[in-house]
Amino acid sequence: MNRPPAVLWIAVVLLLLVPTAAGRLLLDLAGGLLLTLLALPLILSGLGWIGWKLLQSRLIICSACGATGFKGSPVCGVCGTPFAAGVDGPGASSVASTPASDCTIDVIAQDVDSDS
Repeated sequence: MNRPPAVLWIAVVLLLLVPTAAGRLLLDLAGGLLLTLLALPLILSGLGWIGWKLLQSRLIICSACGATGFKGSPVCGVCGTPFAAGVDGPGASSVASTPASDCTIDVIAQDVDSDS
């Protein structure tokens, strides 16, 4: 194995310990990299939280089936119930609609005679 000469290690240690311009540059660079590595997860999680809150503010919940949809949609994508126009306000008018459980189709199996 080729090991770096001891003179190289002594030069690096002296650059870090002796207050020269090169030593300050190396310390500042190492400090900046460490600060970036420590702050990056905090910054990304903060941006993710802000993005989630923005997405949540653009979602509405269907009053009939409880599915989530976007505010611009005229009807629920799951059950087809029209969304109320003023869902945001405290005195929002609700659209009288049939619950999704009453709109299901009951399928009954019957035997068919092929003799007819």
